Amino acid sequence: MNDKQKQINVKDVTPARSHRPTDDGHIYVRAQAGKWQKLRKYLGWILMSIFIIGPWLTWDGRQALLLDIEQQRFQVFATTIWPQDLTLLALFLMISAVALFFVTTFLGRVWCGYVCPQTVWTFIFIWFEEKIEGSANKRRKLDKSPWGFNKIWRKTAKHIAWLGVSLITGFTFIAYFIPASELAIDVLTFSTSFWVGFWVWFFAFCTYGNAGFMRTIMCTHICPYARFQSAMFDKDTFTVSYDVERGESRGPRGRKADPKELGLGDCIDCNLCVQVCPAGIDIRDGLQYECINCGACVDACDQTMDRMGYERGLISYTTEHKLKHGTTHVARPKLIGYGVIITVLCAVFIYMAMSIMPMGLEILRDRNQLYRETNEGLIENTYTMKINNKTLDTEVYRLSVEGLDDTTWIGPQEVEVRGGEIISLPISLAVDPYLLSSPVSDVTFVLTHTGLDEDDSKATLRHKSKFFSAIN
Repeated sequence: MNDKQKQINVKDVTPARSHRPTDDGHIYVRAQAGKWQKLRKYLGWILMSIFIIGPWLTWDGRQALLLDIEQQRFQVFATTIWPQDLTLLALFLMISAVALFFVTTFLGRVWCGYVCPQTVWTFIFIWFEEKIEGSANKRRKLDKSPWGFNKIWRKTAKHIAWLGVSLITGFTFIAYFIPASELAIDVLTFSTSFWVGFWVWFFAFCTYGNAGFMRTIMCTHICPYARFQSAMFDKDTFTVSYDVERGESRGPRGRKADPKELGLGDCIDCNLCVQVCPAGIDIRDGLQYECINCGACVDACDQTMDRMGYERGLISYTTEHKLKHGTTHVARPKLIGYGVIITVLCAVFIYMAMSIMPMGLEILRDRNQLYRETNEGLIENTYTMKINNKTLDTEVYRLSVEGLDDTTWIGPQEVEVRGGEIISLPISLAVDPYLLSSPVSDVTFVLTHTGLDEDDSKATLRHKSKFFSAIN
């Protein structure tokens, strides 16, 4: 077999990409109105408001949302989460991941297009860009013009606005880890520590770079979600799609012209769908991993269809099955499976969250000796009780033991523990050997929260241990 017979014929079937409104890699996003853009803006401002207001919320005189890494505790309104409760954090992350899989399988990359922080901040930066430098065409013209007063003041004002948003973002993010009121005073008086100031500026710089310059580069080249999302897509996933059968062949025409007589489809090739795309792609080339499902091209195309008197939906949120005149199956096994997993994880999370005790108890036996005999002839065992006050208030606890009759408790039976403090309390139990029937007896130490009602399930905490003696 010669070399020519060994060669495999390869045909390039990659669709030709349409013209993109880019200059030297820069995308000039055209402003677009419409129901999907209105929804995106509302969601963006709501999430931005929650983010900024979050550190300033108070609960019982304290910051309601505080991830205090130095003190190793997370404050979430009335609940204080300590390291031993971090299983909740793992569960929360698992729920978030599966929920993302569920939404992606059902609605494609709507997370990216509507609520991803990268997208929200990018559109905020673009909004400032439009207000200061003008529309997409004006921005393109301004960038190509020589430096002068007009260009200098507009560019300066834009970057000052970007830096302002970035600093607010960096400050707010750090305020979730350091009390916001203290951080604000330190920042305003220029008295922050080196590392606090460093992290504020670090996250401000990241925001400035990501939303101001990198933008969709983060989505297409750095964020892994764009790469593995296709594994969750199927023919029933709702994505932004172009109806090729209805739209082709493309071509300009008058409003009163009959496209069928001209041998044309409904697409007038106005290119608006490309101009409004923040990723700079042409959705008419088919589904592309750069697409973030923001719906800007849907709104642009619908408005064009309205002007032409055509039916909306040439570009729409639809499924592959529907485009091929099939039936979209919403309740499919994969989606149901994700739903079941989310339901189970949420149930476990709620149960564990409601089961968090306001105090912790650990019993350590004396390892030097199992037991000793007192001068009174009693058998004595020594223990160390570690009592953890998981609240942020000083609490009083009552101590007792169950499982042995006529037990003598040696040590304090009521202790006061400050908020967030762990104390080690040595105590001993002494029992008459005639009351013991076994060399090893089960005992249960009881810690009672005096500030809670006795009927409250969280008022009492029990911890099992052993009592040793010389009985054979």
